[in-house]
Amino acid sequence: MRYVKYAFLALIGLILLTIAVANRGVVTLRLLPEDLAGLAQNNWSVQLPLFLVILGSIVIGLMLGFIWEWLREHRIRAEAARAQRRLSRLEAEMSQIREKGTEPRDDVLALLEDGSRAR
Repeated sequence: MRYVKYAFLALIGLILLTIAVANRGVVTLRLLPEDLAGLAQNNWSVQLPLFLVILGSIVIGLMLGFIWEWLREHRIRAEAARAQRRLSRLEAEMSQIREKGTEPRDDVLALLEDGSRAR
């Protein structure tokens, strides 16, 4: 299974290298369209190889997806933490009861036992 993992990672690396070599032309990224940049008096731009733009977009998309999923699952993690605290509290209570040597009794059975002793 380890060799399959390494083969898969090598294949992904080869694909990324092929994309980088095929798209090494320089492109200009602008913050705003030219007409809007003239109005805003801001013409921020940067020139990068196209493969960096492609790979950077993939990385940014993955990070946004991870963050979105982490925020979405907050409710599930909080519920699991509450359940774990409740379980710990109940286990501590059970260990105290066992140390005292008295097991919790059913009320109906206790009444029946007390009634049979009275006869």
